[in-house]
Amino acid sequence: MNIRKFHKSDKDAIIELWQTVFADDPPHNEPSQVIEAKLRVDDLIFVAEASGEIIGASMAGYDGHRGWLYAVAVYPAHRRGGTGAKLVKYSLQALKQLGCIKVNLQIRSTNTGVADFYQSLGFSVEDRMSMGAFLE
Repeated sequence: MNIRKFHKSDKDAIIELWQTVFADDPPHNEPSQVIEAKLRVDDLIFVAEASGEIIGASMAGYDGHRGWLYAVAVYPAHRRGGTGAKLVKYSLQALKQLGCIKVNLQIRSTNTGVADFYQSLGFSVEDRMSMGAFLE
């Protein structure tokens, strides 16, 4: 398995991956729009590939103050083999190289199973309230 930066030719495969793994995502998280919007800002999208096929992907962000980890996804058939952990570590290293010293992530309250995964990688639950607003 190889972890690398996103190439434009990966777009369709990542869209399929995210639509599969995040099938219940709201419309504002539509993968093709997310990828295009992200690439207008930076190229912190990473893919995991095995035998020439994309089996996982992650997206990171850095605003100069905090880093963020978004949309870490691995096809179910490739889970529990270290792919997700390698993607996260690769993403964190890329953020560190940019000068980032703290990384945040959010998971849905209903996705408790993934909390253990992130805790095994050094993340901890912080006493915060997450808020958001859609800009019209």
